[in-house]
Amino acid sequence: MTIQVDYGSHDALLVVDMQNDFCEGGALAVEGGSALVPGINAEIDAAQAAGALVVATRDWHPVDHVSFTHRGGPWPVHCVQDTEGAAFHPDLALPDDAIRVSKATAFDADAYSAFGGTGLGGYLKEKGIKRVIVCGLALDVCVRATVLEARREGFDTLLLERLSAAVDSDAVTECRQAFSDAGAEVRS
Repeated sequence: MTIQVDYGSHDALLVVDMQNDFCEGGALAVEGGSALVPGINAEIDAAQAAGALVVATRDWHPVDHVSFTHRGGPWPVHCVQDTEGAAFHPDLALPDDAIRVSKATAFDADAYSAFGGTGLGGYLKEKGIKRVIVCGLALDVCVRATVLEARREGFDTLLLERLSAAVDSDAVTECRQAFSDAGAEVRS
């Protein structure tokens, strides 16, 4: 399942939202989410061995977040701060020095992209990162937003599609077109 990316010191692997609530049995489960973990772990190992940066994002919502249905949002309650649902998948092998980025942490604002209100773009530029490699959940929501924002931030961007899963499989073709239009590379 390893994609065989040729990582280097100017790369960052962005592992998007591999959290319990987005995997099978979670509040907002994406079918096939847990099955991605071994392949993502292999990419983490390859990235680390090459001196690339490893970044893991997570939804980190306060109780009563604006995105929750009872507040008028589109999603059921999920990834509430300091709950088991918000924890990274237990088999995800994040190194101790992985950068952990929390998003959508304010009561009144949602954020899908790893770059949305987190300062990640500036941080990666300070570290000399030129290319981001993206994988995780969900392909048609937070992964999509992260890939498109990475391009807007000026990074060369590679999506590892085989290591990402969509909420709506019918949306994948449209996502591929959006990635292509934005100049992102998609590797299946």
